[in-house]
Amino acid sequence: MRRNGRDAFTFSPLPSLTGSSSADGGGGRPASLRRRLSLSVAFVALLVGALSAMSPARAQNQAQDLTNEPLVFDVVQISGFVDRIVADFIETSIDNAEASGSGGLILQVNSTRAVISDERVVELAEKISEAEVPIYAWVGPSGADARGTVAQLIATTDEIGVAVGAEFGDTGELVIPESLLMPAFVEVAESLRENTVDEETVITFGLADRDSPTLAFFALELPGFASEIDTSGDEAVRVPVSPVRFSKLSLFDGWMHTFASPAMTYLLFLIGAALLIFEFYTAGVGIAGVLGAGCFVIGCYGLDVLPTRPWALALLIIAMLGYAVDVQTGVAQLWSVIATACLVVGSLFLFDGFAISWITLLAGIIGISVSMISGMPAMIRTRFGTPTIGREWMIGTMGEAAEDIKREGVVTIDGAPWKARVNRTTPIAKGDPVRVVAIEGLYLEIEPEEGGARDYREMRGNRGDDTDAD
Repeated sequence: MRRNGRDAFTFSPLPSLTGSSSADGGGGRPASLRRRLSLSVAFVALLVGALSAMSPARAQNQAQDLTNEPLVFDVVQISGFVDRIVADFIETSIDNAEASGSGGLILQVNSTRAVISDERVVELAEKISEAEVPIYAWVGPSGADARGTVAQLIATTDEIGVAVGAEFGDTGELVIPESLLMPAFVEVAESLRENTVDEETVITFGLADRDSPTLAFFALELPGFASEIDTSGDEAVRVPVSPVRFSKLSLFDGWMHTFASPAMTYLLFLIGAALLIFEFYTAGVGIAGVLGAGCFVIGCYGLDVLPTRPWALALLIIAMLGYAVDVQTGVAQLWSVIATACLVVGSLFLFDGFAISWITLLAGIIGISVSMISGMPAMIRTRFGTPTIGREWMIGTMGEAAEDIKREGVVTIDGAPWKARVNRTTPIAKGDPVRVVAIEGLYLEIEPEEGGARDYREMRGNRGDDTDAD
């Protein structure tokens, strides 16, 4: 009977599952089978749902745990201003950490300002908050700062650490929604708006739960970071086991990030403009022109990235044009004074929200003014050719002293100023008529109109004429 019943179930499954009962009274078996089948289907559905809910990164983490392999942690170093390049790099690093199944991404921060729009800051904060891997932030090493919207970005991570001697705060008005920030940060946001705090106050405010003097100390306490006790020395030491991968900007992106710093942007813009002016007044295109164009383009890129005051930038342009006018004449006059004033004011107020260091300002103002007033005219005259080509016609020409001349000074010939040198010790007063007797390098050799010595070349020519006459 049991065998016949088993044969009937084997070959006629549908009647047994759908009928009311079998003829031999075995109706309990189909009911029990239905219950087992229902439980199996429910278990399979639950298992599939759990697996589908698991992210690829967490699945890989579990696979690593099963094989007893330590998780790998990534470290991204952020220094200087957070610009477009750095923002994109942070997002790319998060994507790479998720794809590789990283145990966490640590942002090593030393930045005082973000020079991206508030909308871009919020996008980056959302990327950090919604990451499938834990995101941590460590402000270090000692002496590092995290200020402004950079400090707000740090508050969107899962855990914060601050090195000894580092500072955190001066956040300004919140631009990131409170829903993305740490609850502890929201509670003390008003205290951090215009103030910075040290590592001890960060712990007091509840933003961190432990001291993190170094990056290694900070990483050792992170969830999932494997470590072991090394007893080989005199004292037992806790050493990391989890591998750490350090990421940095690519070579090109690193250069552009450096060039977009305030000091580099300011100096490259001025140097590029000065070299272009020099090339404009010389024949042909040389190395100076190519180098100047490159510096000018990179400087303009930096001005586009950084917050710049348009009126201050206009003053710098006026300054370079004013210098260009006097470079053409070869003598510093009114335009040089105007240009220097515009250069000083434009340099002091070029960037909005922060100032350039005094060393950079002095290098830019003194270097440009001296080169444009003194060095540039001499270089341009030299590059035109030999010192005498094109100026022989001036020998014997009468002019006027533009100032008192004892040894060297400026004379005016046909309304144009020229640097001159007296060929004798006789001083010449301002306004006295002078005669050009020779050209020596970049200087005109002059003598007073009355009582001046005759040009030796003219005298030698006269002697030759007298000899021919004899």
